[in-house]
Amino acid sequence: MKQYLFTVILTAAVTLVCSWGVWQLSLRFKLYPGIRERDVHTTPTPRLGGVAMVIGIMAAFAASAASPFFGIIWAQPQTIWSVLGAVLLIAVVGVIDDLWDLDWMIKLGAQFLAAGLVTVVGNLQILSLPLAEPVIGSSWLSIVITMVAIVIVMNAVNFIDGLDGLVAGVCLIANGVFFAYSYIIARDTGQSSYFNLASFIAAALIGACIGFLPMNWTPAKLFMGDSGALVLGLLMAISAVAITGYLNPTVLSSAQVGRSQLLGAFIPILLPIVVVLLPLLDFGLAVLRRMRAGKSPFSPDRKHLHHRMLDLGHRGRDAVLVFYAWTAVISLAVLLMYIGSREGWYGEYAAGVLFGVVGAAACLVVTLIPSPQRREPAAAAPDAPSATPGASSPKEPS
Repeated sequence: MKQYLFTVILTAAVTLVCSWGVWQLSLRFKLYPGIRERDVHTTPTPRLGGVAMVIGIMAAFAASAASPFFGIIWAQPQTIWSVLGAVLLIAVVGVIDDLWDLDWMIKLGAQFLAAGLVTVVGNLQILSLPLAEPVIGSSWLSIVITMVAIVIVMNAVNFIDGLDGLVAGVCLIANGVFFAYSYIIARDTGQSSYFNLASFIAAALIGACIGFLPMNWTPAKLFMGDSGALVLGLLMAISAVAITGYLNPTVLSSAQVGRSQLLGAFIPILLPIVVVLLPLLDFGLAVLRRMRAGKSPFSPDRKHLHHRMLDLGHRGRDAVLVFYAWTAVISLAVLLMYIGSREGWYGEYAAGVLFGVVGAAACLVVTLIPSPQRREPAAAAPDAPSATPGASSPKEPS
């Protein structure tokens, strides 16, 4: 555990220092775009914070290569190098898009190329699904499912990048829960070492989010842009795929477990999805909304969940905190249900269910009833008819 803590601290420190440096350089050389109609901030702000996050993550990988505790991760160097190659590819494409706005087809092609690099070259694939016959029978089907899943999570995380501190905080909470989950999975499945790729990536992402948040908290001095949000989504998807390698596919079959154990068998697959449930929900609604209007699924608009929160009357900071609460409640509830199913606490799932129900009810109340101390909207920028101070812009299509 100390090595994971060191990974978090190292990544956070490097990211924080580099974030300040990127901010200074961006201001000096005016590396920031103008305000667009769908943006909700009123001041042109540098959008290259993802560069600092990538440097911090790379520092964590470099330190792990020198640590004998993480030797098991580097036992398959081809996998690690493919992951790093995919991260660099997405980061470069994201930076170019943040500065000059690439066509969405080019960005989507780069995302599938990065997913293919991880899946084919790195041999990280989803090998089982929670179905009656859980094992995926053919390698090509496993590759296709994994690539599509990675691209969906990347875009889902990117789509919610619209308010100061929103993505960094949501990913911090999600990866914190996922780290605990992956650590417990390694223990419960009898792994010889608790050091694994899924837990390491989660720890590095926790550090990157902690290091970036001081520069991104409202009023934000620096946005992460595509180079940050897409990399976060890529690595979160990779860690979720990696964890499936520790699961026994036969346990996922309903024929192999009793009714009382069925939920416990499904939770290991459900929890990696649950921790990104809000981004996935926003992504799904956006795709349906745009296709119904006869538009491209990646055409930008101002109807994301965070925009709707602002329209309900929430201040930018309050909306972000509500998103944090929903992420924490949903992911922690499922984690508690998993722990309960393994330890037999409170009738297996009762603690997690109770926490989820009470937490969801509280979140629903604060979501539907905005703070009465709502600030008056600031004067809009000339090309931003509806703007809220202290909020970042969603970078899409991606």
